[in-house]
Amino acid sequence: MLGDCYPCRMTAHIDELPPREKIFMQGGWRIAHAFNSALPGWLVLVPTRHVTGLDELTTAESEELGLLAHRASVALKSVTGCSKTYLMLFAEAEGFSHLHVHVVPRMPDLAPEVTGPRVFAFLGEDETVWVSDADQDAVSLRLRSALAVAR
Repeated sequence: MLGDCYPCRMTAHIDELPPREKIFMQGGWRIAHAFNSALPGWLVLVPTRHVTGLDELTTAESEELGLLAHRASVALKSVTGCSKTYLMLFAEAEGFSHLHVHVVPRMPDLAPEVTGPRVFAFLGEDETVWVSDADQDAVSLRLRSALAVAR
């Protein structure tokens, strides 16, 4: 599926994408930096084929998701200095029903009002606070290197 599916359109043009859209690819999954985040290192794990729910994944894809979530967490801790990571799946925003799993660095100095599910305050409509494309690419390249050795 392409059309209105942003992840499918990105995957279809993978060779042309900047580092932030193809941090890592393995086993039918792509790791990208969230484009509308004010928090550096906010990642999304996206299947390279169109699926809208966990129940649609093959056993191999499900196993790979777990391994990639772990590796992304290890890499985020190494690159950002986060104290832990949050893992979330909703895939319900308009135009984003394609399954994607958020892996979010929980920074040690986050204010209580933006911890837990309230971390979504960093993801939103106000483009003026988004991490710039250049900064997304820079952290993405560091994460790519960290992911290459994370086990």
